[in-house]
Amino acid sequence: MTDLSKESLRISEIFYSLQGEARDSGLPSVFVRLTGCPLRCTYCDSEYAFYGGERMALAAILDKVASYPARHVCVTGGEPLAQPNCLPLLATLCDAGYQVSLETSGAMPVEEVDPRVSRVVDLKTPASGEQHRNRMANMDALTRHDQVKFVICDRKDYDWAKFTLDQYRLPERVGEVLFSPSYEQLPARQLAEWILEDGLPVRMQLQLHKLLWGDVPGV
Repeated sequence: MTDLSKESLRISEIFYSLQGEARDSGLPSVFVRLTGCPLRCTYCDSEYAFYGGERMALAAILDKVASYPARHVCVTGGEPLAQPNCLPLLATLCDAGYQVSLETSGAMPVEEVDPRVSRVVDLKTPASGEQHRNRMANMDALTRHDQVKFVICDRKDYDWAKFTLDQYRLPERVGEVLFSPSYEQLPARQLAEWILEDGLPVRMQLQLHKLLWGDVPGV
């Protein structure tokens, strides 16, 4: 049994906002952003979480989460799975009755994540500069409870994502396939037109939090 007072994680920030992406978009949520990431994507919007942060015991993290009026919790980064104690954090949040999602890159193993958690796997496109880090074996572990996201920067990214969609039969395997235009890099209307032209079974998403508050931390 995990000792919540002794086990700890390095935390960049914990905040309360509207979920801006994925299946729970628009829902009030608590975000637990873990420090650290082994990837360096060209379009990263959370570089401030690569270093620093504050080490917090699991018990203190749960107390902070409980101080906000939300039942949805999103564990994000950085790359949260780079810290081994992310796994007991996820399980503990589920045990406490929260609806939990995990935002993770395609680079880390996801098999040991608590099955109650909705894993949102962000497969890295060619323009990210980190396509080679994708761990495609993760696709076999995903279920209808999970989600796969592609951040699309250009037409090459779109074509790669479309190919990957078919290659791994993602619409049949996961609950949501998400195509998101890279913020201020690909016009959202252009991505929408490509999706409609090809009739893709995907959900296009915009980053709601950036539309509301801009590209700033803590929202």
